[in-house]
Amino acid sequence: MTDTALLDELTTCETAVWQALVDGSVAADMAALHDSFLGVYPTGFADKAAHAGQLADGPTIAAFDLSDLRAMRLGSQHALLSYLARFRRPDGPEEQMYVSSIWMRDKGGWRNVFSQDTPAG
Repeated sequence: MTDTALLDELTTCETAVWQALVDGSVAADMAALHDSFLGVYPTGFADKAAHAGQLADGPTIAAFDLSDLRAMRLGSQHALLSYLARFRRPDGPEEQMYVSSIWMRDKGGWRNVFSQDTPAG
């Protein structure tokens, strides 16, 4: 797989996570995350259940745009995707975060095992 192909695959996977937040889809969010998922956010740590649990009351994101995407191989079954996310929560102003996500490939495809969000200055 070329680096462009890796970037395309991971971008598709990452976009699915964001789209689950827009759709309020717990099932889609859970499907994208590995059972051992760890999120590191300005508000603290989150496991898979906590990440999906944020959707209990419906969508948490109204719109999003991912840009400046970069992919890096971390071995034969792991890769890192980093990018700038511009997004808006329902009834909220636009926010920006730099995001780094580690993805692991298993027999079911790519699963997100780690994500860290850093507020953009």
